[in-house]
Amino acid sequence: MANIGFIGLGNMGGPMAENLLKAGHALKVYDLSADAVAKAVEAGATKADTVAQAVSNVNFVVTVLPAGKHVLSVYDGPDGVVANAAPGTILIDSSTIEVDAARKAADLAKAKGFGAVDAPISGGTAGAAAGTLTFMVGGSEADFASAEPILDAMGSNIIHAGDSGAGQAAKICNNMVLGVNMIAVSEAFMLAKRLGLDAQKLFDVSSKASGQCWALTSYCPVPGPVPTSPANRDYQPGFAVDMMLKDLKLAQQASAASGATTPMGALAESLYALYSNGGNGGMDFSAIVKMLDGEK
Repeated sequence: MANIGFIGLGNMGGPMAENLLKAGHALKVYDLSADAVAKAVEAGATKADTVAQAVSNVNFVVTVLPAGKHVLSVYDGPDGVVANAAPGTILIDSSTIEVDAARKAADLAKAKGFGAVDAPISGGTAGAAAGTLTFMVGGSEADFASAEPILDAMGSNIIHAGDSGAGQAAKICNNMVLGVNMIAVSEAFMLAKRLGLDAQKLFDVSSKASGQCWALTSYCPVPGPVPTSPANRDYQPGFAVDMMLKDLKLAQQASAASGATTPMGALAESLYALYSNGGNGGMDFSAIVKMLDGEK
């Protein structure tokens, strides 16, 4: 079993750390939230007072942080990961950040002889708790092979997407598909409502026809057809509006930088921004159906 430094114990990182503990790994944890650290310690982790302390004398470092600037600040500097981890440590960043930031983080690590992968995640808080996350991993074949056993303890689908940054590229492309799909599915249900078509009947048809997609069959945005979807618990988030908005913004930044044409992605970003600006950023992203139904 491995010794792991774990930095970032939020809604995703907290349950991910617990699954590593359940798998028998030893964790030193660091987070700005004392409550999050206390919960991890209660589950069997050791508290670290600083980033430097968290990453000393470990085999792996896992980071799950809000944005690229946070990852780079944690990696760099005299008190950061790169300056304080032992040579040969494998660095796994499971934040969702800009592709360029992921590559910069990998360059910082490689310059000091560390293995490094970007390994953003899909599956939401339910997947984090259940250990069924999908990891999209960017990095060399050797670094992927080193990181894979650790990722296996937190997920059920571990996919090597390519070199550094490819994991982030896969994540933002995937979530752009999801954001656009959820809006399309929501529009269809609201049109059906106004045409007098029962939501369950539309689900029964589309789930077996060409409209079938994950946003419909696993995460249906209206109550009833999929009992486990957030629509049946007042849209309490598995994946919040603001998290979807963040990923759509990352996709548009990457689109502009690469010269790609993504008009549907741009429209999805604008609609989620409008909904978030109305005070709904903490709701599940499938609640966009409420705005399309005319609710504020």
